[in-house]
Amino acid sequence: MLQSVAVILQEPVAAFEYGVVCEVFGVDRTDEGVPRIDLRVCGIEPGTPLNFTTGAQIVPQYGLEACADADLVAIPAGRVSADYPEVVLDVLRAADKRGAYILSVCTGAFVVAAAGLLSGRSATTHWRYGAAMSELFPDVEVNTDVLYVQEGNIITSAGTAAGIDASLHLVRTELGPTVANKIARRMVVPPHREGGQRQFVKEPVPDCDNDGFGQVLGWMLSNLDADIAISDMAAKANMSPRTFARRFRDEVGTSPLRWLTEQRVLAAQGLLESSSHGIEEIARRVGFGSSTLLRHHFSTAVGITPTAFRSRFGCVG
Repeated sequence: MLQSVAVILQEPVAAFEYGVVCEVFGVDRTDEGVPRIDLRVCGIEPGTPLNFTTGAQIVPQYGLEACADADLVAIPAGRVSADYPEVVLDVLRAADKRGAYILSVCTGAFVVAAAGLLSGRSATTHWRYGAAMSELFPDVEVNTDVLYVQEGNIITSAGTAAGIDASLHLVRTELGPTVANKIARRMVVPPHREGGQRQFVKEPVPDCDNDGFGQVLGWMLSNLDADIAISDMAAKANMSPRTFARRFRDEVGTSPLRWLTEQRVLAAQGLLESSSHGIEEIARRVGFGSSTLLRHHFSTAVGITPTAFRSRFGCVG
């Protein structure tokens, strides 16, 4: 049963991620039949102000001892490191040992990993920090393609709003879908997004040498609507198709056709967000040729259909 939540704050405190935990677990919604949850805001030194990343301050009311019997210990985002106060890591280890839930939001996963609780397990964090997490904690299977991951009693979530999804997932698990739906309705957010849904990451164009692949990549991006074959790419780079494919993978990290498909999907995302073009027209503009092909590649890459993506992220009425 989820009756008490202890959130551990460390400087610098990320305001939004801390607010996510408070909004889901700390707001009194008993008038709607939502059980009251005892939320404890904890710090190493209770009563000592901590700085938010925004410049404001917060004063934790409780010390870390308040975590000792909490059903959930939550870690909002903070600094990216492999070195955190041992007293905080000990609290997480004790919570794990007694079977309490541990929830991290965004880079809070680094703290959980530093406690040794993610060793040999899958976890996520904000996509911008996935590489850093893999480097600092090579024994953790970092997956930045998802919104949240649950491994037993430990839940790690991606950036910002993914913490809402992970928190509601936990509420749904422990208190049932009716309670989760009531909280989501009050927050005006989707009541349920699967953890495996993609983070909608916009991959940057690799910083390639202008003498070769940089110009080819630019040409490909400017001609997404064209029928581009490996031979066309190779000709632009003055290479044989075989040499080009091998060099492309070495320099860009993926195959030419896969990279081109990813860029077409990203272009489709942009049009779905900002235009009123129909799906068939968007497919033509980004080079997929048909709405069927667009739906196939888009759903594979993003995790939902183009229509569902537009309904959530489109800004054109």
